[in-house]
Amino acid sequence: MRRVLPSLPSLTIFEAAARHSSFTRAAEELNLSQSAVSKQVQSLESFLGLRLFERIRQRIVLTEAGQLYLARVREALEILESATMEALAFQGGGGMLNIATLPTFGSRWLASRIGRFRERHPRIALNLTARTWPFDLVEENIDVAIYFGEKPWPGGISDRLMEEEVVPVCAPSLMAPNGPVSSVADLGRVALLHHRARPRAWKDWLQRADDTSVNPFHGVRFEQFEMIIQATISGMGMAIVPKFMIEVELADGTLVAPFGRPMKSPESYFLVCPERKSHLPAVQAFRQWLLDEVAASKRPPTIGDQAPRRPETTVHSVEE
Repeated sequence: MRRVLPSLPSLTIFEAAARHSSFTRAAEELNLSQSAVSKQVQSLESFLGLRLFERIRQRIVLTEAGQLYLARVREALEILESATMEALAFQGGGGMLNIATLPTFGSRWLASRIGRFRERHPRIALNLTARTWPFDLVEENIDVAIYFGEKPWPGGISDRLMEEEVVPVCAPSLMAPNGPVSSVADLGRVALLHHRARPRAWKDWLQRADDTSVNPFHGVRFEQFEMIIQATISGMGMAIVPKFMIEVELADGTLVAPFGRPMKSPESYFLVCPERKSHLPAVQAFRQWLLDEVAASKRPPTIGDQAPRRPETTVHSVEE
């Protein structure tokens, strides 16, 4: 079946002209003449049978139809570019692996280890994205995803990676004798920092600590653990954070866990991939590598192992 499609050059020129609101600037970007850009836009308008731009004084403005068309054209061009980059990745023989991960898990755990995967599989190109919102394994171009939940993801093949312990932490400046906190009952005197997706964390921990005097819902809510950690370091308040995310800060004293009493989360971290992609060599390689890394991280340190070191660079992204 023959598709009803305009030429790709006319679409890329239309997108550039719309982005710059100028044929001249689009021509400069694309290394074309202004007249060539104008002719391509006119050709596209003739193909569609409608006007995409209004000419107002010395500038061009998208019509209503042009605005709607631009949104879909940009989406299509991004898909084509992504598909082309993935195809080019096969020049090395390994292909492209699209990985979705929770942001703070990605920056605090995965990023410091992913180099070892590249050493083991140098021909596999990686595309890592941070995700905080629900994703669709069928509709989206995701090969593997790391998420946090109570049960495996429906419609995919899942591996449980690790459980999680959370613990209340704060900056040393908040602790007595110079700070306001000397016991659990003093938590009402400081801000409690909450993760938006875990609204019951403080309530559950205070119940385990047999304290009913503190309002577990007062304080400040954040979208990501990375923001919570940085706010806690600054002395803003006390937070409940997964221990594995703050090993460096606990080791160097930037953060302290004054009460101990870690609490096991009811959820776990999972690796999931769409069933239709589970046979791909890159997916199988990443799955095995990640399971090996998780197993290694759970082994007790041997004599001579050093305390965790703060990485030279930290990947910050949007979370979890």
